[in-house]
Amino acid sequence: MEKEKKGVKVLAKNRKARHDYFIEETYEAGIVLQGTEVKSLRAAKANLKDSYARVENGELMLYNMHISPYDFASRFNHDPLRKRKLLMHRREINKLTGYVQEKGYALVPLSTYLKRGKVKIELALARGKKNYDKRHTIAEKDAKREIERAFKDRQAYS
Repeated sequence: MEKEKKGVKVLAKNRKARHDYFIEETYEAGIVLQGTEVKSLRAAKANLKDSYARVENGELMLYNMHISPYDFASRFNHDPLRKRKLLMHRREINKLTGYVQEKGYALVPLSTYLKRGKVKIELALARGKKNYDKRHTIAEKDAKREIERAFKDRQAYS
């Protein structure tokens, strides 16, 4: 929500990522796109659900991000699930490579957004949750929701 105030338009979010992973750090990365992909993204026709990033030959690549083909393009449309290059500084890529190789972290995209006319990806350095961690998180959310509901009811009777 705070991003929309700063002139940033969120195009797609990966809600499942926060459920399946502990988010340690987030990074902003640019993405190399074709023309029809940009038009589809501006129409919010993207899905980050099963996507992930990996370092290959010193470059950061994004896999399984689905960008639907642009409706008004003819035969020059793009492949919806092609791998896409992410743009970050060399030292950041080297840092992420070390974390992923040694400490068992994953690179998961959290959201795609427009910032000053450019498409950006919010990339997270994440550690996977076990099933009991997920249950614990759900229980915490339920307890918090119950407390808020009770507080609202109490205020209504005051």
